[in-house]
Parts: sequence; structure tokens; C-alpha cells
Amino acid sequence: MSPGKQASENEAAAPMAAGARLEAMRRRVRLSRLVVWTVIAAGPVALCVAVASTPTTVEAATAARPTAVRTTTQTADPAGFAQLFVGAWLRSSADDATTAQARLAQSLAPDVDLPDPAADAQSKPESVTAVRSAQREGGTWSVTVAAQYADGSVRYYAVPVAADRAGTSFTVTGAPGVVAGPARAEVPKTSYGVTVAEGDLSSAVGEFLAAYLTGAGEVGRYLAPGVKLSAVSPAPYTALSVQQVAAVEEAAAAGQVPGDGTKVRVLAQVEARDGAGRWPLAYELALKARSGRWEVAALESGTAQDRSAR
Repeated sequence: MSPGKQASENEAAAPMAAGARLEAMRRRVRLSRLVVWTVIAAGPVALCVAVASTPTTVEAATAARPTAVRTTTQTADPAGFAQLFVGAWLRSSADDATTAQARLAQSLAPDVDLPDPAADAQSKPESVTAVRSAQREGGTWSVTVAAQYADGSVRYYAVPVAADRAGTSFTVTGAPGVVAGPARAEVPKTSYGVTVAEGDLSSAVGEFLAAYLTGAGEVGRYLAPGVKLSAVSPAPYTALSVQQVAAVEEAAAAGQVPGDGTKVRVLAQVEARDGAGRWPLAYELALKARSGRWEVAALESGTAQDRSAR
């Protein structure tokens, strides 16, 4: 090839090569931009894909294991045991250890000597009752037992008793000791401070108690709706009269029956009679007003009288 022709081809190829390089650079730039945007877009997309594709894991609730409940075995109160011993011991005599009472006392307290009453000694007790129990350390107890005699006198004995850990076995560990009786407790002030005069409320109370204790009429007619209460059966008394009625709420002293739903609590002092005599009794009642009359909502006798905090 002639030098002139070769030079012409080289001159023509130079611009083509430069253009090819420029186009290659442009492609690299476009490719780089595409990669950058792909990476940027890939972040959230990948996150969405990961969240969508990840299998939902449901963690089963751990099965509740039964809680071990430790029940502390409390020693049973040996009051009845001590009462039985004192009754047998007081009715025993060292002169005759073969009687049933002497054998019973010795079986309950093997190390306790029997008494030796004189021939003209006080008669045997009519009743023996445990009145107080105090637990001490080491499974021991001190039980106070009252012995009542025919002349009305009462003598109190403190009896030491040992109990096993299960509270199923007892033993009198020593001779009983005569002690002073329990002191008289101070009586709290009653909350029944409202005097109820004769009227609708006292009449309702008297009629209900008459039906309840003497069978004079049906108890159900004096009860509020939903209240269930049966009369004492067989009826223990033949007649009943109201001596006094006191209440907690001032509404009980109103001359007329208040509006429906009004509730009052009363303490009724009554006198019951039967063939054997007359008997003073007391009953705590809750009553509710409905349709111009008082109805018994509850018989609360036997509960604490001081309900001022209610």
C-alpha cells in the first residue's frame, strides 16, 4: 500500500477511534448511574421483599406450668381434747383408778396424777367448756377450761397440751392449774342510736318475727323480692311482742314510709313466750321500703352490731 493511501486511512481512523472511546465512556457512565440507582432502589425493595418473604413466626404461648402451692399444716386447736381431759379428771379419784373416768383421764395424760377429793367435797361439775386456747412454741398449747358447778360457781383450769406436727395427736403434759377467768371485754358503742317509735316500721318488724318464730302467718309476705327465708320449724314460741326497736339510719324514725329503695338496719328487742315461760330475744334486720310498706331484706342476727363503718 502506498504511503499516501496509508496516511489517509490513518487520518480517517483516528476520529472513529476517538468516537468509539467516547461512546464507551458514555456507556460506562450510564452503566455506573444505573448501578447507583439500582443500589439505592434495592435497599427498600430488598427490605420489602425480605419482610414479605420472611415466614411469619407464631410463638406458641408457653404452657402455664402448674404452680406448686405449699400448704402450711397448722396444728389443730386441742381445745376439745383439753376439755375432755378436765371433765374426766375432775370426775376421777385416786382412790379408784379403775373407773371409766379415771382410765380416760390417764389415757389423755399418762404422767398426771388423779385428784383425791374428800368424801364431802364439792359435787362433780355439771359442765366443762374450753374458753380459750393459746399456742406456744414447739407445738405446745395452753388451754383454759371452765368447770361449772350446780351452785353456779365456775372454776377455770389452764391445761398444758402438746401436739404433733400433723395436728392429729395430743397429750396433756402436766397437771392443770387453777387460774383466774377471762376478763370482761369492753363493749363497743352500738351504732343503733336512732329510736324507732311505734308505727309502720315497728309493726313490720313485729309481724315478720311473729311469723318467723310462732308460725302466725306466712314469712314470705313480709320479705322483699328475691329474699328467701324460712320460718323456724317447728315454731318454738306461741306469742311474741316487740319491746323496743332501734335503727342506724335516721330514715327509720320517719312517720311515713319513705321512697322506694330506702334501706334501714334495725335492732329489735322482743319478748317471746311459750309454755315454759317468757324469753327476751334480740334480732338484727335490714328492711327496704317499697310501694308504701317496709319489707325485710335480710335477717342479720349473729353479725357484729357496730356497723357504723358500713
